[in-house]
Amino acid sequence: MKIVIVGNGKVGYSLAEQLAQEEHDITVVDNQEAALKRASDALDVMGVRGNGVAASTLREAGAGSADLLIAATNSDEVNMVCCLTAKSMGAKYTIARIRNPEYASGIAELSQDLGIDMTVNPENATAIEIARLLRFPSAANIETFCRGRVELMGFRLQEGDFVVGKPVYALSGQIKKLSLLFCAVERGGEVIIPNGSFVPQVGDKLYLIGRPTSLDQFFRTLGRYAPKVRHVFLVGGGRVALYLANQLLKMRMQVKLVEKDPERCRFISEQLPKATVICGDGADQELLETERLTASDAFVALTDRDEENLIISLYAMQQGLSKVIAKSNRRNYTSIAQAVGLDSVVSPKLITAQHILKVVRGMQNSQGSVMNALYRIADGKAEAMEFTAGSSTRNLGVPLKDLRLRPGVLLAVLVRGSEIIIPEGSTSLRAGDNVILISRGGGILDLNDIYTGGESYTGRTGGTP
Repeated sequence: MKIVIVGNGKVGYSLAEQLAQEEHDITVVDNQEAALKRASDALDVMGVRGNGVAASTLREAGAGSADLLIAATNSDEVNMVCCLTAKSMGAKYTIARIRNPEYASGIAELSQDLGIDMTVNPENATAIEIARLLRFPSAANIETFCRGRVELMGFRLQEGDFVVGKPVYALSGQIKKLSLLFCAVERGGEVIIPNGSFVPQVGDKLYLIGRPTSLDQFFRTLGRYAPKVRHVFLVGGGRVALYLANQLLKMRMQVKLVEKDPERCRFISEQLPKATVICGDGADQELLETERLTASDAFVALTDRDEENLIISLYAMQQGLSKVIAKSNRRNYTSIAQAVGLDSVVSPKLITAQHILKVVRGMQNSQGSVMNALYRIADGKAEAMEFTAGSSTRNLGVPLKDLRLRPGVLLAVLVRGSEIIIPEGSTSLRAGDNVILISRGGGILDLNDIYTGGESYTGRTGGTP
């Protein structure tokens, strides 16, 4: 596909990087020579220097013949006008990054008037992700499918967990009762799709999928169940913090927020009168002690500096808080954080990239299965996807044990009407099924892409044979 990305900041660069890896024809537009040089030196993309609003710049970038134009500059207004101009030139599909909360209420009208096919708000999407983690504090990360009816969670195995040191087949009785699946394991930087003989070890990051109630019961059985979060301590008062605090207050949680800038504190207090807003330095240990950080159930670091977020989060962990979340856009920081035990790290740019990648995959797909969700898990080394099987999906009605799937692909869950099915060898796909699958590596655009002439599918690999 021919894709034009206007704006080569954190989000724009991340999108260019991931879309270039999928072998799309990428053109990046930016008015900063240094940003373009960084992209062209590191990625297989073409750079065009200029103002993304100017018709001449968009014309030079080939916006008129683009399959997709993504406007991801720091200005919402520039992004809107860019999409309007590109659409009038002939761009087939446009996506705008729009972050200002003031535009939220009228975004549907704006999109229609300006020819914007999709809007993305990285800060709001990040806030939704964090709120989800706070709702289920035992998990390091959590993704949802089928409107919340199925959830995928990752967590780090510890000494004493009953699943450690035993092959998965030996756990099948306990796991089968819970109706969930061990669908992926991250170990030593590698991703494993576990089969019945797989032996979980301390330090593995294990991914589970199933009903929310089943996952809840699993953590209770594991002895890792955490009580509901009621008091949340936030450091940083940017857009993510504002969106998040608003969501948490609606969930009837108590919110205490620390922000340096007095003007911003006043604004947040006016917007969220039920939140406790403190003007001060969230990196100041004395302030955190005075404001009784340790009395909180959860801590979230949301400043503009990734380094500061990680340092403050490590301090919160040291103080004994059971749920600590840090915002960080740098991928190398995520691995450093995980090495010291901080698993819940969220990245606005990666969350945004996931949303847009789903759209790109859907546009590429001409075979008929609808992609409903796409998540990158295990630090991007695997993907979790949800498709709706259609009449063009091959092998409908054929038992899974008789099919051959691509190596590294696991059919994890089928949702059929009100049923949630953990597949067995005798299970078969039907038109209308929502199919959730895990893939190690990429290349899955459609349900028909899961089949191969290679390895046979041998039933419920991944924990419940």
